[in-house]
Parts: sequence; structure tokens; C-alpha cells
Amino acid sequence: MTASASGTGQFTRAFGLVDSTAMVVGSMIGSGIFIVSAETARYLGSPGWLLVSWVLAGVMTVCAALCYGELASMYPHAGGQYVFLREAYGKLFGFLYGWTLFAVIQCGTIAAVAVGFAKFLGVFVPFVSMSNVLFQAGPWTFMTHQLVWQFTTTQLVALILIAVLTALNCRGVKTGAIIQVTFTVAKTAALFLLIALGFLCVNKHLGLQPNLQNFWQPVSLTGESLNGTHFLAVLALAMVGPLFSCDAWNNITFAGDEVKDACRTLARSLAMGTAVVTLLYLLANVVYLLLLPLHGTATGADVVQRGIQFASEDRVAAAAAQIIFGPIGAQIMAVAIMISTFGCTNGLILAGPRAYYAMASDGVFFKKAGELNPKTNVPTYGLIIQGVWAAILTTTGSYGNLLEYVIFAALLFYVLTVMALFVLRRRLPDAERPYKVFGYPFMPAFYVVAASLIMIGQMWLSPQFSGFGLLIILSGLPAYFMWTRARR
Repeated sequence: MTASASGTGQFTRAFGLVDSTAMVVGSMIGSGIFIVSAETARYLGSPGWLLVSWVLAGVMTVCAALCYGELASMYPHAGGQYVFLREAYGKLFGFLYGWTLFAVIQCGTIAAVAVGFAKFLGVFVPFVSMSNVLFQAGPWTFMTHQLVWQFTTTQLVALILIAVLTALNCRGVKTGAIIQVTFTVAKTAALFLLIALGFLCVNKHLGLQPNLQNFWQPVSLTGESLNGTHFLAVLALAMVGPLFSCDAWNNITFAGDEVKDACRTLARSLAMGTAVVTLLYLLANVVYLLLLPLHGTATGADVVQRGIQFASEDRVAAAAAQIIFGPIGAQIMAVAIMISTFGCTNGLILAGPRAYYAMASDGVFFKKAGELNPKTNVPTYGLIIQGVWAAILTTTGSYGNLLEYVIFAALLFYVLTVMALFVLRRRLPDAERPYKVFGYPFMPAFYVVAASLIMIGQMWLSPQFSGFGLLIILSGLPAYFMWTRARR
């Protein structure tokens, strides 16, 4: 056990290698792999480049995870990435990451994934629907726009899910770990089954022949060829979806004080978990291309005519399942996605408060978040604070836009964290490093360059998203100075 900074409890080392790897895999696999390929296909218009975007995203994720493994072996404590940034650049940089994590990245993702669970529950329970409005307020006029607030049954179910999983995780880390392992096994098995059946159903490979034509020719939706620097910028924008379908793998580092033999286990779980998910994601997209043509029309009469680009509500996996199973395929995929989003929500809820705990211990977050429950040895107040803010984001319905804006910011913090390897190797050359990333300095340099090019592409084609992401980060400055002044 590791003593709490508040002295009211102790962290329990409950995560073994299997639990830690389940946390990595379970936090990564949410709903992204089931829908993101549609948007990526619309950007690129090429089966070959669709696969390349997923390969690049996977390779970058594994490279970053290996780099984080070295940092985690140096600082196997609660807080993870927050601690890495604090030690490399100072408390302010660590706080700005923690602020963005709490404000949007973690809580916004919890809200979005919980709503995703509720939407697919609506396949079986028609009462749960975004069109079933329980409360409404407005309209209000803002800059010639009419604004209306609505609270739907979908949001109600999402709130119940957040409350239930928050309460379960308040009971102890072992409860959260059991839930995580159980649902990670279930969702991984479901994704593997889809992949296996997709390969085996040779007579249903309706996308094979059309996709082999112009396999490497990227085109826009208007039919224009994409070439040169414009294509590179489009590729960078198209990779946003695959990259953040791979996101949340770093959550296990937040729970460093609760991992057995953390110096070695963290690095191993990061490497194995990201590698497994990368392989599953690539194979899933190969199956999509075997079963469905990439090109289609929005007015297509069936899943084949709509193709991957215009799958109904971007549900590419559901369209693929309909090819395999027939009309019941949509229901089968709805169950699989509900399992996936439930497990993903649990992993996010479990991990986040460990980062807030480290911030509170440094005096730059709500003081209560730095306390552990003496009976359950978990940061109960941090879980509650996170649950409340995630619930608020759920009721506003604005979490989707916030996540689009913060993608640039999250990628920026990944780059800064990988660059921390160079900083700490230079500043602390003799520090104990139970695990050292192989291929140094080339592997971290590759990630920094590749991620930076993607950010440049975002700034070129979507300056509003990257600009707003920076504003969210900078909005933490007043809060930081308020907390540090109060502490002094």
C-alpha cells in the first residue's frame, strides 16, 4: 500500500499485468472503431489510404506508449501524465494538462461515450431516444441564433450510467478492476468475432472488387484528385478519427500507485495493450473493405449502395454486420457497442480521479480530491467531482463540440510528454530507469515529428478547432494562479 498525501487512506496495489492491460485495451476500445472509418473514408476517398491512416495511427500510438513506459518506470505514481509533465517542465505545464483533462478530455469523453451507450440502448428500448424530450427551456436569441435547451431520455440513461459506475468505483479499486476486465474480454471477443466472420464469409465480400479499382487514388467527395501538400493536409485531418479511436491508452499511468511492480508492469501493459488494439483496428478495417465498397451515395437504398462513406449515421460496423447476419446484424452490433461503451466508460471513470488526486496533492485542484477514503482507499471525492462535471456536460449536449475542439490540445500534450524523454535524459542522466525505450532517440523523434505534422495539417484546414483547443488550455491559467495563491 502507498500512503495517501492526506493521511486518511492508502492506495492498494490491486492491478496486476492482466488488469493493467485490460485497462489499456478497455479504455481504448469505445465506439470509435465502429463509426470513425466513415468520416476517414469521406476525407480520403481511397481504400489504400484508409488503411494507411489506421496503420499510421496505430504505429504512432504504440511508439508513444513505449515512450510513456520509460516515464512510467521513472515515476510510477498516481497522476501519470500529469506527473511526467510536472517533472519535465514544472508545475504549471502539469496543471494545464490536468485542467484540460478534467474540463474536457476525460469528463467530455465520459459524457460522449455514455450517451453513445444510451443511443444504442435505444435500438431495443424505443423510449430511449434523442427525440423523446423530457424537459425543454428556451428558445433564447444569441447573435441572431435561436438556442433551445432540451433534456432527453437518452441523456437520462447516460446520467444513470455515469452515476452507477461512479458509485461502483467508489466501493474500491478491485470492484472497478473486475468490471474492467470482464467488459474488456467481452468487447474484445465481440470485435474478434466480427473480424473472423468477415474474413470467413468469402461469398459476401461485396466490397473486394470495387475497392481494388483505384486502390491508391485519393479523391474528394466531389471527385477531385488529392495531390501534393493538400493531400498531406487532408491525410492529417483524416487521421484525427483513427488517432482518437486509439486514445485513452495512457489512463493506466494515472493509477501508478495501484499497480503491482509498477516500474515494469506499466511499460509492459502499455506496449501489449496498444499493440493488440492496433492489430484489431487494422483487421476490422480490412473486413469493412472486404464486405462494403468504400465509395457510395448518401441516397443509396441499402448498405452496399451507401458504402463505407455514407453508412447510415456512420455506423460502418453495423453495415458490415448486416452483410454477414442479415437484418438482425444491426441489433447484434448494437449489443457489441453497448458492451464496448460500458467498459470504456468504466475505465475512464476509474482512471481520471487518480490524476486529480495528484493535482490536489500539489495544491492546484480541489483539496478534497486529494483525499482517499479510509475504508475503500479510493479518491471518493475526486470520483464524485468528476461524475458531477461529466453529468453537467451530458445535460448541456455540448460535449461533442468540445471534444472536436480539444483534439488539437490533447495531441499537443502527447507531443510534450514524449519530448519530456529528451528533457529528463539530459537533466537526470543517472536517474533509475527500470525500462528504457528502445530505438532512442529515433522512436520518440518519429512520434514528435509525425504528431506535429498532423497538428500543422489541423491548423491549416481547421484553424477554428486548433485555436479553440489552445483557448481551453489557456483558460486554466487564471485557475492555476488562484489555487497557487490560495495555497501560499
